[in-house]
Amino acid sequence: MTIARDGLLSELRTQRRRVVATLAGLPDEALTRSVLPSAWSPLGMVRHLTHDVERFWFSGVVAGERLALPTDDEVWHPTTWPEARAVVEAHEAAAARSDAVIESTPLEALPSAEAMAMYPWAPARSLLETVLHVITETATHAGHLDIARELLDGHQHLVLTDFADPTAGSAGAPGTGPT
Repeated sequence: MTIARDGLLSELRTQRRRVVATLAGLPDEALTRSVLPSAWSPLGMVRHLTHDVERFWFSGVVAGERLALPTDDEVWHPTTWPEARAVVEAHEAAAARSDAVIESTPLEALPSAEAMAMYPWAPARSLLETVLHVITETATHAGHLDIARELLDGHQHLVLTDFADPTAGSAGAPGTGPT
């Protein structure tokens, strides 16, 4: 392992943990309910991160595996929802497989010609660029999940009261809160 690879994996794992932690404590009904006009649900988002992000980019494009990926409707709006635990376990298994691919592939490696033939819409970018893309996408979707969670039950990942309340004292002063 290298410092760069260790740092990339550490940040990717942090974002994955944030995604899963956002689901904690939500009842099953809320996990499959949409609160946004785009109609996605928290479990749908985790399924998207599992299939369209982790599996597609690392197992498919980087490792060159031929994947039988579900359709968008199957990911986001299945006829019957799997149990939440099964969705999280599938996400964790895909993440573990992704980590193995990241750990065994040079950061400068490009997808093979076979992988590009299977996934011609994927950009031919290095593993480093792919990991950075997946970190960005996972962090972005973690933020989306934070918003959905707050709309579902009021829970906030980062409570902004101390920063927004002028009577909060030094806790509300710029540069004195969490980073």
